[in-house]
This record gives sequence, C-alpha cells and structure tokens, in this order.
Amino acid sequence: MPAFPFTLDKPVTYPGPPPERADVVVIGGGIIGVCTALFLVRAGRSVVLLEKGRIAAEQSSRNWGWIRQQGRDPDEMPIMARANVLWQELAGQTNIDIGLVQGGITYLARTEAEIAAYENWLPHARANGVDSRILSARETAEAFPGLTGRFAGALTTPSDLRAEPWVAVPALAAIAAREGAQIVEGCAVRGLDLAAGRAAGVVTEAGRIAADRVVLAGGAWSALLLRRHGVAMPQLSVRENVAATEPLPEITRGAAATRAVAFRRREDGGYTLAPPGAPELFVGPDAVRAFPHYLTQLRADPLGQRLLPFAPRGFPDAWTTRRRWSDDEPSPFERIRILDPAPNMRRIRRLLQDFAALYPELPPVRLKRAWAGMIDTMPDIVPVVDRCADLPGLIIGTGMSGHGFGIGPGMGEVLAALAMDDDPGHDLTRFRLSRFRDGSPMRLGPNV
Repeated sequence: MPAFPFTLDKPVTYPGPPPERADVVVIGGGIIGVCTALFLVRAGRSVVLLEKGRIAAEQSSRNWGWIRQQGRDPDEMPIMARANVLWQELAGQTNIDIGLVQGGITYLARTEAEIAAYENWLPHARANGVDSRILSARETAEAFPGLTGRFAGALTTPSDLRAEPWVAVPALAAIAAREGAQIVEGCAVRGLDLAAGRAAGVVTEAGRIAADRVVLAGGAWSALLLRRHGVAMPQLSVRENVAATEPLPEITRGAAATRAVAFRRREDGGYTLAPPGAPELFVGPDAVRAFPHYLTQLRADPLGQRLLPFAPRGFPDAWTTRRRWSDDEPSPFERIRILDPAPNMRRIRRLLQDFAALYPELPPVRLKRAWAGMIDTMPDIVPVVDRCADLPGLIIGTGMSGHGFGIGPGMGEVLAALAMDDDPGHDLTRFRLSRFRDGSPMRLGPNV
C-alpha cells in the first residue's frame, strides 16, 4: 500500500534561511498558517512562515477534503461563507488544478429525528445566504441512485465544495511565496522571544527572529508551546482514520455522509472514506488536566470518543513528552517533525465494508491507501481565535476541531486582521481563549 505522500523524504521546497526580522512571524505551515501569511503579505506586511516539518504535512493534507458550510456552528457560519468565496477566487490564482469542485455536500438521514435536527439548523444557513435545504425521501433516492436502505430524507447544500488537500494547501503556500511571504520548512520554533512581558518574536532552532506580532497556528502542537509559556488551553488531539479507494464509477460529484461512513469523490476517480463519528483520543497528562472542561461534551455524547491509554512516544500529549525545555536545546517539535499516526486498520476495513454495503451494485471496493491524522479539538468544538491577553503580541488560531481545511481561507483573513490590529469583520466573542476560565457556560457546536 503506498505511503502517505507527505513525509520527511519529500524534498524541502522552502529551505530558508529565516530572516532576522519580520513584521509578523506565523508558526505552523498548515492551512490556517498558510492563509494567514497570504493575507498578511497582501496587506503589505513582511511575513515569515515557519514550519518544523513540511508544508501541509500534518492534518491539513490528511483531512476529508470537504469545504463545508453545511452543519457549521452558527458563530462559524459567516466566516465559512466568506471562505467558500475565497476558495473559488484562490483556485483561479494557483498554477495547478487543486481539484476544486462545487459538487455539494449531503447528510443522509434514516430517521425523522435526524431530519428534525437538520430543520432546526436551517435558519443559520438562511441567515448567511447559504442554499441548504431538506430533501424528501423521494428526492434523496433520485439524487443518489443505487443507494440501498431506507432514508427518511437528507440535508443538502449544493454550493458546498470539495478539493484535494495535499494539492490545495501547498498551492496556496506557493501563492503566498510568489507574493512575498518567506516560508521556511524544517525550522522549528522552540519558544517565544519575550520582552517586557510581550511576544517580541520567536526563538527557532536556527536562531532568533524579531517581530512585532506572532501568530500561533500550530494545530495539534499549539497547546504544548503555550504551556511552556504558562498559558493553559484545554486543547486535545484526536486521531481520525481515512481511506482512499481505487477508482469506481461516479455516484456523486460531491460528498455525503451517513451515520456509518462519510465519502467524497476524488479527482483520481476513487472515493475518500472516513468514519463521521467517534474519533480516538490518546489519554495523556493534558487530557487528564482538561477533563473538567470536556464534561459537557461527554454528557451530551458519552460514546463520542474512543479512549486509548497511551499516545505514541513523542506525540504532543504523550506521557513522556517534555513540557519544559530551554531555548538552546532541541524541543519536542524537533523530535517529531511530522505527526504521522498509524491508521486503525480495523476501522479502515469496516469503512470499506460500510461503503460497499451502501452501493452493492458497485464493483469491488478496493483500498488504495489508508492514513490517519491528529485533529486539534476543543471542549465546545469551536476554535480559539484570539489575541492572547497573557502575552500581548501573540495571536492564537488553533483548535479548529476538524473544520480547519474548509474554513482556512476565512480564518486566515481573520487572523491577519488581528495581527494588524484591524477589525476582523466578524464577531469573535465565541472564539475567545478566556471562555475556559471566566465562568462562561460551555456551549457545544451543533450536532449536525
């Protein structure tokens, strides 16, 4: 079975060296960091984007490839609607085809209770000009010919998009680089450079970089860097398993999901498959510390996580991962350049079976590739997008909770505005870091 395409064997595209100074340093070369750097450089700022491994090598290339307005948290909806527009604009500015297709996304419902939940969410779509609607049982059957089983209907959003993540994110990075952003791969940030209690740059394995602002978009690694500087954030990382099939006849141009399997058409003619629920959490010190914050989520969905006792060595929340280190010694970010969890092959095999059962008339469903990624998640399933009150000069954009690929351009635009002290154009109250310590009630995102 072919290996996942992003490994340390992949040649470095952006070797550096890093500069001594920039207006803004962006930490993390995933979709959020890349888009933040792009919009900063378009605003005339000097930007350096630092990635410890390779651009898009972690969750930003391992996700499902959905660009989804459907089912979003109401507070994310305006940013996601903007991201949908930006994706279409940016796709025309790349030098390659990123596989962007407006094929729509559909959630298939077996029960009237599921339909009722979708109906309850629809006002949020309408408020943001999104074309989501409910399909009847007959319309669902017509939209998905050959689908077996009885479905009460579906929620569908025709304007939703899909793209190939491992192509799209490097392509966006190339736009940023062409427009003047300095990207450096293989350069880990060991810590923030602090002066008079504020972030005045970063300390990397290659030396210091002075900056007026620092944006932390480190995905699964963000909480570890913050903890080193005394900032607690109850972010955890969960493993999601993904499979790609060999080519099959087209059953949909877009993406769809049942309670058992989510699937989307791929540019190579196959399908990307994933389980829509029950991600796997490796229990570690941060999980124990954050447990009180996750009680609301656990009560609402007691079976929503599968607990695994020990994270692999070197993972962000492994029991042996160091929480303290000095600027002149290798950090945990250098010990694992690319977070590459092994997939749960039992779940992968079940995915293939579930997909084949939905479409028994298809040719045999064969596995082309399987992989896994670590999703940075938060107790209320929405991110932290905020200026850090404890460390002025630091802006945090993390905890996208599996939603980061689709919303990436929108969040990049927001984070760039925060780094420039501009109005982000959206109400970010829901995404403030202080919600986990100011006594605010935990409000979960919609279970749609």
